[in-house]
Amino acid sequence: MDKTGAPKAVELTFTEDTVLTEVMRLRVGSLQRSGQKRQDGERLLLPYEGVYRLDFPVQALAFSCWHVSLTGRGRVTVTGVSQLWTPDLTNLMTRQLLEPVGTFWRNAGDPEDSPLKCLEADMHEFGERIADLAKVRKVMYFLLAFKEGAEPANLSCSVEFTPQM
Repeated sequence: MDKTGAPKAVELTFTEDTVLTEVMRLRVGSLQRSGQKRQDGERLLLPYEGVYRLDFPVQALAFSCWHVSLTGRGRVTVTGVSQLWTPDLTNLMTRQLLEPVGTFWRNAGDPEDSPLKCLEADMHEFGERIADLAKVRKVMYFLLAFKEGAEPANLSCSVEFTPQM
């Protein structure tokens, strides 16, 4: 709580889960080497994607806002996974992906210091969905796609929540 008695905001940063990213890449490589096809409805990791996570220290949260910073130009898409999955036991299925997705971008002609663009209504709805899912889990996974020149090293992405009493 702050001095006024209001709950202090909680800012959670997306962190890459390098182990899950590598497991997902190994699955793609294994299918390619063996000449097999993915399972019906399976979602394979694309070369420009990584698996990221948010760890929730508390479960009762209300969405406040996104904090996203991207150096340079490009497009970053954040797709939530609606349920926990263990890549060593089950494959990620397309039905487990949340909508709407979050997309942030800066076009090639935009000045470097221009604010990132996004679809604000979708981003707000997505943040609220994350807060709802936080009520029943301690960690949530996301696929982050980096396109049009965006690179993971140039991104800082977090979500701010207000704890609920």
